[in-house]
Amino acid sequence: MKTPQILHKLLIICGPTASGKSDLALRLARELDAEIINADSMQVYRGLDIGTAKPTPEQRAEIPHHLIDIVDPDELFSAADFAGAADDAIQDIIARGKRVIVVGGTGLYIRALLKGLVDSPSGAGEIRAALQEEAGRFGNAAMLEKLRLVDPELAAGLHPNNLVRIIRALEVQQLTGIPLSRYQKEHSFSARRYDTLQIGISVERVELYRRIEQRVERMLAEGLLDEVRGLLAAGFGPDLKAMRSIGYKESTAHILGEQTLEETICLIKRDTRHYAKRQLTWFKADPDIIWFEYPEKFANILQHVIEFFERREA
Repeated sequence: MKTPQILHKLLIICGPTASGKSDLALRLARELDAEIINADSMQVYRGLDIGTAKPTPEQRAEIPHHLIDIVDPDELFSAADFAGAADDAIQDIIARGKRVIVVGGTGLYIRALLKGLVDSPSGAGEIRAALQEEAGRFGNAAMLEKLRLVDPELAAGLHPNNLVRIIRALEVQQLTGIPLSRYQKEHSFSARRYDTLQIGISVERVELYRRIEQRVERMLAEGLLDEVRGLLAAGFGPDLKAMRSIGYKESTAHILGEQTLEETICLIKRDTRHYAKRQLTWFKADPDIIWFEYPEKFANILQHVIEFFERREA
């Protein structure tokens, strides 16, 4: 009889931005003798500190954090790159007798780590180049509309700013005649790679928006604009993926004289609220996530987590 594979245990903490994920992860790491793996797609970039709400140097000195500050803003870093790097970090942490907490709001990163990625065909370079050139001429919204005509299901879940995924979906459809959404369904993200407990932080909408506004004002007070000026001066242009992220895109526009500071603050708050709504839509669709209010229900969360780590694999 074949010996069943023992899956490593992972605690996943997810939820919308400003919900308190990092604080909860730190508190649990202290209780569990655990280390933290970042699953925020912007915290992987060096130099993007204030606008990504990275843990402080003091927090990182107290509890080891992995996959923070691992690439420069002009380097590409995909969900597949994240999954590979996270696998390595998990092996290292467990080999040292520690527990693992994965925390972040990038749903695709978490999905890639737990269930793998879609096995869709790689594309010919000329097709991708032609699509990128077309996007440059006609704009992101036109490309999303083009995708909607051939893959309405996938297009419905994409924002025009997500040009990388729009082009990838068009590329797959042109190469094969098959919508990328069909590949996603057939793959179904079904492979179980780890034994996981997924906890989502539930925050009432009005309170979440209040926290978002407070966070944006704090970031600006801590020097977000100076941080962006430094990145631009270092040669990291506004067209880079990292520099188009929320907070950096709007700050760059202000620094370049395209909008007032008041307009910039309003736009960062608005875009962050919209992002939080998209995160909630993503995570609420996952039936494996157990939702708790935090910090009100910390004792319940801790009990649930301890029972998970002490439970033997069935």
